[in-house]
Amino acid sequence: MRIAYVINSVEGGGAALPVPAVARVLASQGATVQVFVLTRRDGRSLPAIEAAGLPVQVREGGDADHLEALRWLDRRVSAWRPDLIWTSLTRATLLGQLVGLRRRTPVVSWQHNAFLKPANLALLRATQGLSALWVGDSHSVTALTAERLGVAPDRLAVWPLFAADPAARQARPWRPGETLKLGILGRLHPAKGYDVLIEALVRMRRISLCATVPFEIRIAGVGEQQAALEAALSEAGIRNVRFMGFQAHPRDFLADLHLYLQPSRREGLCIAVHEAMQAGLPTLVSAVGELPHSVRDGETGLVIPPEDPDALAQALVWLLSHPERLADMGVAARARVLDRFGAAAFERAGAEIYQRLPVNPARLQITTARRAANRRTTGQSA
Repeated sequence: MRIAYVINSVEGGGAALPVPAVARVLASQGATVQVFVLTRRDGRSLPAIEAAGLPVQVREGGDADHLEALRWLDRRVSAWRPDLIWTSLTRATLLGQLVGLRRRTPVVSWQHNAFLKPANLALLRATQGLSALWVGDSHSVTALTAERLGVAPDRLAVWPLFAADPAARQARPWRPGETLKLGILGRLHPAKGYDVLIEALVRMRRISLCATVPFEIRIAGVGEQQAALEAALSEAGIRNVRFMGFQAHPRDFLADLHLYLQPSRREGLCIAVHEAMQAGLPTLVSAVGELPHSVRDGETGLVIPPEDPDALAQALVWLLSHPERLADMGVAARARVLDRFGAAAFERAGAEIYQRLPVNPARLQITTARRAANRRTTGQSA
């Protein structure tokens, strides 16, 4: 089976990160995967895709030239003749659906995010019938897909997009006398709740801090919000927050922390939190997406309501007042994520979905025979 994997971009972070792992499972089932990228953006995810040995074609266009992107994708799909188009995120899905309709090629579509812009929601609801199968990156997003797009259960599947690695580098527990290092890994976007964190740090001053340890917060990521966030920190007189920029090796960043934060307004699966748990870090998260299902409140970390700076401030003060609890929470977090998201579970979920892919066996057999004949003809001509 030939699968055209269509993604929006190869920017650092986001839906491009799991592509190599997904493609590896599909290949283990017998598929050949080629990646088609609608726009480059910062290109930081491209080296990982290429290092995985995946053929990839990147369109040198922007985010708003949808007609040109559609024409480009149609030409590439027509030339490569896949048996299936697999799409990720709204733009890739809408364009992939149109190309699939034109080329009579079945389409499978990811859903990654717990939030859709109203216009995107309306479009996807109108076109959801053009994707034969919808795959949620978590149980929470799959449930949302059924609810908001009206997808029937027999066209839904779940493939949690995280494969825990027991060999991943582990964080060293906090020791008395050390500055406690807190961290966040993600793009500088309003969805991540950085402004909520800043407000929580301001409100912490109203709570007794005599029992807390010195701490610093490291924010790893890039985005247009950085200048505004730096201005807000400066105005509030907060000087223990550092912007670390894009991290090419996120596991090394996480291994140098004692506590992970994720005060997001919305999430789907949120790979960063699960990577932090994999590193043996306790996590302080907002109750959005899959996070309240993965993080056990009081056992592997703390779970608070989203957009609630008071709750975030109180949780931070409690954790900073009980740093001796962090190591045990981190051990429990690692055990939890290895149990829920081990490599075997990841591969099993992918294999089950592969068996459900909407490809006509007769068509696939004919297509395979034609390709073999073309190879023989080409070889004879040579």
